[in-house]
Amino acid sequence: MPRSSVPSATAPVFRIDIPLLPESAVGNALQFIDLLRSANLLAGLRGGAGSPRLAWRLLDAQGQPLAHQPGPLAAYTQPTAAPAEGPAFAWFIPSFHAADIPAIRSVASRHRALSRQIGIALDAGHKVLTVGNGAWLAAQSGRLQGRRCGLPWFYLAGFERDFPDSDLDAGHDLIDDGPWLSCALPHSLGEMAIALVRHALGDALAQTCASVLRPDHERARAALQANAQQHIPATRDSTLARAMAWMETHLDEPYSLARLAEAAAVSPRTLLRHFQLELSQSPLDHLHSLRCARAKVLLEVTLESVPSIATACGYADPAAFRRIFVRYTGMAPAEYRKRHALRAPRRRWRVDLT
Repeated sequence: MPRSSVPSATAPVFRIDIPLLPESAVGNALQFIDLLRSANLLAGLRGGAGSPRLAWRLLDAQGQPLAHQPGPLAAYTQPTAAPAEGPAFAWFIPSFHAADIPAIRSVASRHRALSRQIGIALDAGHKVLTVGNGAWLAAQSGRLQGRRCGLPWFYLAGFERDFPDSDLDAGHDLIDDGPWLSCALPHSLGEMAIALVRHALGDALAQTCASVLRPDHERARAALQANAQQHIPATRDSTLARAMAWMETHLDEPYSLARLAEAAAVSPRTLLRHFQLELSQSPLDHLHSLRCARAKVLLEVTLESVPSIATACGYADPAAFRRIFVRYTGMAPAEYRKRHALRAPRRRWRVDLT
């Protein structure tokens, strides 16, 4: 672990309690803990050892901490710097295995004691996070009437019959309604972790987590281009594809419509027509968007100066680069770096411009 990510003993810690029932889908809990670990790593990279952290504690069905497990499970049952004492900030309730609505009701009935503990936590101002049918255990606390909840479509009718005062929302993968964060299916756990980070650690770190945890194909391609690792498949052989492939591998060179048309094997006039018909923009507009995508990556993961990044992206004039970057992103390069850089400026990261 890098020195900067080792937490200080005085760093604020927000603990999440995670009860595991005999019926629980344990993978939900372990995946969520991995996301919390990623958030802690980013917090350390950005803010150093004194930055706030997330901790977790696995509990049994009676609410008692699980015993430490050796081997690969050690980091889940005895996380670094997680305080055993003091109140939790949130409870995470994974989904559980049940074949149908009657089976779900049976599981919920067997664990009313856990629902009472969730109710006590809600009364104390804590948050509760549920995945799928874990919502039954939270709603059974009697503290979430009128709150919006996300569930898979095949549970909606049964849940509404059991909890008629609930407000089911079938239009979103993640619902964040006051003390209750719910996601219908495990594929939204990343979004749930980002929402929890926003509540516990603030918008800035949540935005950083979002840039890392959410798929971003444009950023991925720009990162490959920035490191000269892009390979254009031979099947991309249309006029537009040839022009775009050439631009992607020549971002740092001065723009020339004639050279671009030659690479696409058409006349400049034909090339302009293709771009307008298929992309509703000029080749230069598309080139600016590609350059700005590369610039965003370099601003996030390096500490190179703005003029150096301008050069790496094909702009000889830093002032022109700033104007174009503002036009395409809505903010100046320095402001973008302040909001999205993945680590604080303690160690120099360089970009190879050769």
